[in-house]
Amino acid sequence: MRRPLSGLTTRGRCLLAAGVAAALCALVLDERDLLRVALFAAALPLLATALVSGSRVGLTAVRNLVPDRIPVGTRGDVELVLRSDGRIPAGGLLLEDDLPYALGSRPRFVVARLPRHQAVRLTYPLHPVMRGVHRIGPLTTRITDPFGLAEAEGKLTEPSRLVVVPQVVRLYGLPSTSGLGAGDDGSVRLRTGQGEDDAVVRPYRHGDDIRKVHWRSTARRDELMVRVEERPWRGGTTVLLDHRSAAHRGDGPTSSLEWAVSLAASVCLHLHRHGHSVRLVTEDGRLLARGGPESGTSAAVLDALAGLQASHRRDLVHATDPAAGNDVIAILGAASPTAVGELVRHRSRAGRSLAVLLDVAAWATAEEESVPDPHEAARLLRGAGWRVAVAGPNRSMAEVWAELCGTSIATSTGGAW
Repeated sequence: MRRPLSGLTTRGRCLLAAGVAAALCALVLDERDLLRVALFAAALPLLATALVSGSRVGLTAVRNLVPDRIPVGTRGDVELVLRSDGRIPAGGLLLEDDLPYALGSRPRFVVARLPRHQAVRLTYPLHPVMRGVHRIGPLTTRITDPFGLAEAEGKLTEPSRLVVVPQVVRLYGLPSTSGLGAGDDGSVRLRTGQGEDDAVVRPYRHGDDIRKVHWRSTARRDELMVRVEERPWRGGTTVLLDHRSAAHRGDGPTSSLEWAVSLAASVCLHLHRHGHSVRLVTEDGRLLARGGPESGTSAAVLDALAGLQASHRRDLVHATDPAAGNDVIAILGAASPTAVGELVRHRSRAGRSLAVLLDVAAWATAEEESVPDPHEAARLLRGAGWRVAVAGPNRSMAEVWAELCGTSIATSTGGAW
């Protein structure tokens, strides 16, 4: 009897027990009227249990995520489509969808009446505050009878997968002395005449130094062209993301690691928009994503960063150049002079190297241990020929990128793309 009676509520169990007790008393006292009442009281919870159990069998649901990939801080929607092929009791049903805390509060719905053979749509919003690959569901239901004597619980849908990607900030301009922007896709080598050196030129992009305009090519092509004095960018750019837990401070969406991940996503997508091939690697050289400006590459970068967790590696140790000889843009957390030495000892001064050093102490809480001063690491990197910008929580990513590009915020944001 335990399994059939497991759906009884406390009220139903009490009524059943009272009916059984009244039936025993009626048999002892030979009271037929009391026996009839006792049998009715005992049968009512059993009938309620059978009713809600049969209603659960004919209930189905489908969950739709709109969209199934959303950035941190934006809104998404979940649509539940319910359908019943049985008769739902007048007590209605309670629906609850399992939701991680990072996506918002757990939604609950009470459906008083569900029409037979008709779809009913329910929606609730998502407000993700943390990137990651989250599971939504399962969707569970609880059906009760009108008297509250019995209830039946069941799982209607399997969990769904939602990818919350990092927030991407629009950046402007390119590093003027890094060689970026002179790639195979955007550069044109022209011979401008006998006695004049070959010039590598490309169309002007917003944020380029106006002093780099190549006027002879501009007049010939009737289009503003920019002279690239450095060697052309051909091998691509490596974006190195330091995601060591020991190198970052803070907790949750306001931590220095989340800031670094968001900047890495913004830089990769910014370079893709400008037609460049980008490799995204971790501090130990592990490849996360790679590709050019073709469609789908940006999604691969965002998906790789969405599921990235902090590593337990303590130090920066490299056996070879993590950029494989290409240009590098390193986004570093707390870095000691020894760690910086490991990073630069495999890099040639002929290679174009840029770094964003996070002042992670500004993200730290009172309980977290101190970290090395980023300005000492910045001095060592600059001495090795790197261009460096120091970032803090009070500086915008656009401002840090503008410093790395050698331009001002006003110049970087003053025009259209």
